[in-house]
Amino acid sequence: MADSESGISNQVLEPSSTHPLGSPLVPTLQNVVSTVNLGCKLDLKFIALHARNSEYNPKRFAAVIMRIKEPKTTALIFSSGKIVCTGAKTEQQSLLAARKFARIIQKIGFDIQFKDFKIQNIVASCNMKFPISLVQLAAFHGKFTIYEPELFPGLIYRMKTPKVAILVFPSGNIVIAGAQKRDHIFQAFENIYPVLTSFKRNYK
Repeated sequence: MADSESGISNQVLEPSSTHPLGSPLVPTLQNVVSTVNLGCKLDLKFIALHARNSEYNPKRFAAVIMRIKEPKTTALIFSSGKIVCTGAKTEQQSLLAARKFARIIQKIGFDIQFKDFKIQNIVASCNMKFPISLVQLAAFHGKFTIYEPELFPGLIYRMKTPKVAILVFPSGNIVIAGAQKRDHIFQAFENIYPVLTSFKRNYK
């Protein structure tokens, strides 16, 4: 299997930075989404017939859905040779899973490469341990927020630097999405932590 990741894997495997805040709260990575290009056209019907734990229903979705147990991940495999890998908990797991999916496809007869691997989205969550007034947060940070409780119970905070979206729920649970680097998750949390603290809801 030819490999032309251009050093991306080394970047992915660097140890993560420590959490910047003095707070004991640390966002937990929930899902890492990556993509890779196998460099050849794929016969999806052939793959679905010859690879285990795969399904293909072209009338519903134009990709083979394949799953592996270790690491527990799901791949969307397209005829163009592109693979989207979801479900990993770390960047390292996502790279390993992408390699395993590529190896499966290689073993059933395709002359593949492994190139252009990239982390596309890292999703993390955290519980702030206190309820948050979303009405006040939206009022004071309207430029960055979308809050329509009749449509969705959470507030969407669109941070510019780093460029991520943060879902904030009244209970204090938050979800950070859209980051391509782990450091961006922690940077976003460092930025949003004092903001959310200032809108802590007190029950009297």
